[in-house]
Amino acid sequence: MALHSATLCFRTVPAHPRNSVKLGLITVKPSGFSCPVSPPIVRLNVKGNAYSGDGAPETNESPLVVSFGEMLIDFVPTISGLALAEAPAFKKAPGGAPANVAVGIARLGGSAAFIGKVGEDEFGYMLVNTLKENNVNSEGMRFDPGARTALAFVTLRKDGEREFMFYRNPSADMLLQESELDFDLIKKAKIFHYGSISLITDPCKSAHIAAAKAAKDAGVILSYDPNLRLPLWPSAESAREGILSIWEIADIIKISEEEISFLTKGEDPYDDAVVRKLFHPNLKLLLVTEGPDGCRYYTKDFSGRVKGFKVDAVDTTGAGDAFVAGILSQLALDLSLLQKEDKLRDALKFANACGALTVTERGAIPALPTKEAVLSAMLKSVS
Repeated sequence: MALHSATLCFRTVPAHPRNSVKLGLITVKPSGFSCPVSPPIVRLNVKGNAYSGDGAPETNESPLVVSFGEMLIDFVPTISGLALAEAPAFKKAPGGAPANVAVGIARLGGSAAFIGKVGEDEFGYMLVNTLKENNVNSEGMRFDPGARTALAFVTLRKDGEREFMFYRNPSADMLLQESELDFDLIKKAKIFHYGSISLITDPCKSAHIAAAKAAKDAGVILSYDPNLRLPLWPSAESAREGILSIWEIADIIKISEEEISFLTKGEDPYDDAVVRKLFHPNLKLLLVTEGPDGCRYYTKDFSGRVKGFKVDAVDTTGAGDAFVAGILSQLALDLSLLQKEDKLRDALKFANACGALTVTERGAIPALPTKEAVLSAMLKSVS
């Protein structure tokens, strides 16, 4: 199946009235690190990698990674294994996939910025303060006085399926306009990271396209994690079209097994030939996350698998974002990883450890690990 994209061209989807609220409920197979696996069989060799053994950055100032998209409040049940309607109480936690990545990079000692929009409300102020407290550049954040900050309720049921319920349409993140973008910040980045939720409706869709084009024109590496959330799209087909419409501008793409099946209309996500259909001519790295089993990687010249880590999972929210933060933090320091398989594999072990540690606590941002914690976990796994 050839995947042809109409680059930077989207079907317009009408926004809901500003005074309306749309609820979306979905159950999906977990793609997080939700069950234990054996530790990596390859012994960690810290010397010569993008990260240093003592946890200190190798450069005085890390290259900037700018994330773009949604930042919201996740509500996670205080008791695991229950459906949303059965949960007696919820813990509020800052989240949103691109924001999780930004904070994850900063926690790992990297330089990160986030561009997005929140409501001019208590939750919005809380989210911007969260960025500042985690040393994430928030100059690109905007407040909307007429829309609320988005909310999401997330749980992992006993049957292993995740449930999501979103309170948005229109939430403030959907209303970011091109005129509100900080283009100077975007052009300073070494990597520009984004998802697909910001592509669903205008004006944020147009802002997304303009931001990605500005980054591309400035020679910035583009990183894309579709982060499929079907209830937020008008239909499954519009989600597939929207996600693929910007596929061929990305330099790095991270997808899950479920997203491969969705994008290829049901083909086997474990078949390398199927995955290779998603590898476009200009792509530098395609990553497939397999939850507790680790990840697969594909470049033009080589491919392989890196095993995951054994942990006791509490909440899988944010595990994939922590993985992305882990690998982007390493690529920002050393893009030669894209050509050197041994170094890439070591960086992916680091990313897998980031994801694994994140599932040991509730919430996404509260659970994102530090570089010291990740390196300690990696060393323990081979001791």
